[in-house]
Amino acid sequence: MPESSQHNDVDSLLRNARLRDELEPLFDESIGSVDYSVMSTHRENEFLESMLEWERAPMVPISQWFDPEMVLPHPDHLAGDDLSELLDSVVEQLYQQQIVLDFTNHLDDRQLYTLIYRDILPSYEKKLSKRSSFLHWDCANIEGDPEIWLRYYASDEERDIWSDETGEKLPPRQLPPFARQLPRAPL
Repeated sequence: MPESSQHNDVDSLLRNARLRDELEPLFDESIGSVDYSVMSTHRENEFLESMLEWERAPMVPISQWFDPEMVLPHPDHLAGDDLSELLDSVVEQLYQQQIVLDFTNHLDDRQLYTLIYRDILPSYEKKLSKRSSFLHWDCANIEGDPEIWLRYYASDEERDIWSDETGEKLPPRQLPPFARQLPRAPL
């Protein structure tokens, strides 16, 4: 084995030991559930680094993820065209921070803007410096009230499963009234 390769292997193992030591006080089931035997040491180090970053990341309002802080005018102070133009800009800025808005086509522009203003920007979330995935914001509130999701977004199979599991009646299926093309990202 070439000397530089051995040196890299030793560095990776030393890095791995340091990361494990730093994570030891934070150990929980998510760390224990990973099968490290199928990962290279380099890949395991990347995973451990991301876990450590998550544990150390501050919880701050999403509005403070921006420099300067994103402060929007109150929805009642915006006319229709101004609101739509500002909404497009805000959605793009959220996407730049790796925040995507899911299930928005049942909301008109004012409703979506109000949701961003009232719920998303003040929401405390982990601010990661090296975010490798997107934060998906459920604009249909699936967990709190699945009616909107079932009406506009759920597939026939998802609707059937929900009905079988809950025994509740399904709302009628409808097309969302506001077709918009927002930036998308993988779940």
